[in-house]
Amino acid sequence: MGESMIEEKLPVLKVHMLGGFSMEYGDRPISFRRNTATKSMKLLQILLHCGGKGIARVKLLDNLYGREELADVSNNLRVTSHRLKKMLVDAGLPEYDYIQIKSGIYRWNGPMEAEVDALMFSHLIELGEAETDEEKKIQYLRQACEAYHGEFLPGLSGEDWVLLESVQYKKKYTHALEEICDYMFKRREYETVLKLCDTASELYPFDEWQSVQVDCLMALNRYKEAIQIYEDTAKLFFEELGISPSEKMMNQFKEMSAKMSHKPQAINEIKGGLKEDDEEDGAFYCNLPSFRDGYRLVRRIIERSGQSVYLMLCTITDGKGRPMENKDKLTAMSDELYHAIKHCLRRGDSFTKYSPTQFLILLVGTNQENCGMIFDRISRYFAREHKSWEQHLEYYVSSIADVENDKSRISFRSNGFHWD
Repeated sequence: MGESMIEEKLPVLKVHMLGGFSMEYGDRPISFRRNTATKSMKLLQILLHCGGKGIARVKLLDNLYGREELADVSNNLRVTSHRLKKMLVDAGLPEYDYIQIKSGIYRWNGPMEAEVDALMFSHLIELGEAETDEEKKIQYLRQACEAYHGEFLPGLSGEDWVLLESVQYKKKYTHALEEICDYMFKRREYETVLKLCDTASELYPFDEWQSVQVDCLMALNRYKEAIQIYEDTAKLFFEELGISPSEKMMNQFKEMSAKMSHKPQAINEIKGGLKEDDEEDGAFYCNLPSFRDGYRLVRRIIERSGQSVYLMLCTITDGKGRPMENKDKLTAMSDELYHAIKHCLRRGDSFTKYSPTQFLILLVGTNQENCGMIFDRISRYFAREHKSWEQHLEYYVSSIADVENDKSRISFRSNGFHWD
């Protein structure tokens, strides 16, 4: 039966493991329905990833069951293997044994050719590293990078073996892309580098592939695009990590600014660059560095005008006064709080995201009593669809004059805001 299947030249089984797990048999996607998180699925992924070399029984048991305490491990493995074969047939693959066991080594043994993207990626990297001709080497490495679509089996990222493999795949990808960029940059093929690094920036936004993009755009004299990438990256780093981009990127920004300042610009072009893209209602949102500069300016203005200005800190908690740790719930609440603040405040007020759980608001021309009323408005809007959310929101408010006081829980020092 097996030989006749092979002679029939069955369709290729395409297996995707980089950036997510999926399979295609010929042109048909394979659906496993509710079986995506079972031991049978894990066994399938392990066997396919090990390819022709297979995996020793001891290591297979460790990867499959980890620290689970089982009364009869051997029986569990037999049951899991049987369920895997049935699962594959139910998904539309031909009936076959699929698992070969020889001398304690377990191997995938399908009747059709299997193409596993992770293994193809590694093979292309190996070909590139072994190639002595530089141009051919770069071709192999480029094919490898184009085949890389993200983290290895992200759905199993909590498994030790997956984590170790994922780290190695990323290292190979990073090293290969660095070699390609160096080679292409010397040949002034900047557009190619831009395209490759655009993908890398989407996969790993905090690895600063944006810096390479900026280098390319500067080489092409496209300074406006380069500055936009820098500003978007700086905003991402502050909002998600609370840090600045690297010193290299900051130096790039200085260089871009200096070169752009040498180019005369008409007043209308300058005005166009200063104007908001859209005239939006509600409070003005800005990134943390811009908010800091705005705070400094307002602080100087009120020294002469005497106008009252308050700084409010809104914090999302777990409902018991502690920081919210549930990431999915925090993301949803943070998005909703952003919209609540923007909706409930005036155009003359500004706000920023101070941390994943906190927003800072600068309230101009108000008083202590009104600050409480403002928070009540924000809180009601924040919880308009989920009434229980009100208990997850807390606030602290201080006048700008008091922020400079050592006793205030919000302080401004060393070029930044601090919450004690």
